Amino acid sequence: MTFPNLSESQVKGLAGQVENYIQTQRELCRAKSCPLNNNQKVVMAPFFPEPADATRVLVLSGERVANPPFYSELVTVMGFDAGSLPDFSQMAAITFVDTVVFHQAVDNRTLFHELVHVIQYQKSGLPRFAAKYVEGFLAGGS
Repeated sequence: MTFPNLSESQVKGLAGQVENYIQTQRELCRAKSCPLNNNQKVVMAPFFPEPADATRVLVLSGERVANPPFYSELVTVMGFDAGSLPDFSQMAAITFVDTVVFHQAVDNRTLFHELVHVIQYQKSGLPRFAAKYVEGFLAGGS
């Protein structure tokens, strides 16, 4: 998969847009979320003692997480192929800092995977996480 050759300034700008999207989605979703239930905490605690207490989950029903509003600009202005961009509505779950949004019933395997992202956010902080996400996507398409 090839992507347009972006300048350093464009990459930084895109990372900033990703950061804003993540923060906005976190705020919207966190207000409707709930803590992990006791069973989930017990299962995850040996691997993630702190995130199991701080993480909240939201299971959507009849709706999906929308793709970022800046996607249209990536296609029309920067030359990305729309099919190469991650489609958040098709993901089983998405982590927004410390809030995990599921498009299906919560299962332990997916929860485990998403808690890894919670740790990544904790270790790197949102700005660095967003920058690494963009850099990784541009380098390998995922």
